[in-house]
Amino acid sequence: MRNLSIGGVIGRFLASLILVFATFNPTGYSFVGWIAGHFPHLEPLQLVVGIVLSALWLFFLHATWRSLGTVGIVLGIAFFAAMIWLFTSWGWFSLSNHNAVIWVVLIMMACMLTLGLCWALLQARISGQAVVEEVKR
Repeated sequence: MRNLSIGGVIGRFLASLILVFATFNPTGYSFVGWIAGHFPHLEPLQLVVGIVLSALWLFFLHATWRSLGTVGIVLGIAFFAAMIWLFTSWGWFSLSNHNAVIWVVLIMMACMLTLGLCWALLQARISGQAVVEEVKR
């Protein structure tokens, strides 16, 4: 079993952040921005990139769902929504600033994916119990 390290968490966070921002961000420099004027008539490269991004999203979401489950995902969403409320109450950004809200939500999505990718290793480290999902014959 691989150990969880701060470098591993940072790596998973960076991978999640890249996936989220590469798919969509308010700057327009993202996959969604790239295909916005072309959809449904995509160029071959756009289709290939779209398939790769879809596969990566399926991998990240599946890992997060298996790791956290429905209750964990609901709690995670509630936690990050409460964090947004806290940040606005501190005056860090306003909900009327749509770009700021989009950036914060995208970062929170990356945090949620990171939590899902790290949860089994974190749980094993805290409890001392290994997580075994599949046994080879």
